[in-house]
Amino acid sequence: MKEGGKLLLAFLAVAVTVGVLWNKDRAVIPREATWKDVVAEAKQGGYHLIGTEELWERSSKDPESILLVDTRQEWEYRTGHIKGALNFPIEPTWLSRWQKKGELEKLLGPDKSRFIVFY
Repeated sequence: MKEGGKLLLAFLAVAVTVGVLWNKDRAVIPREATWKDVVAEAKQGGYHLIGTEELWERSSKDPESILLVDTRQEWEYRTGHIKGALNFPIEPTWLSRWQKKGELEKLLGPDKSRFIVFY
């Protein structure tokens, strides 16, 4: 019986190794987010969603009170962005967001009362 257990253990080790190697470089394609998903995530995180009209009103009154963050890739940002916006590319995966957490905190700064718009 010991030989059977060792054989089973060896087979499991090989199967797990093959599975990891097979899946390690596969692309993860996130599903398309719907507006309902955006609203739910904003509510869960305590965020306030605004439209373009409210953004225009706020920026017309006091542009210095708003921090605009363009979340597109750097090459997209270079092709055109809202005047005064900072670029901070955010990939649509939790791992990417987690890895950039410290960088984002540094970009946003210590002022917790500042109105921040991500687009």
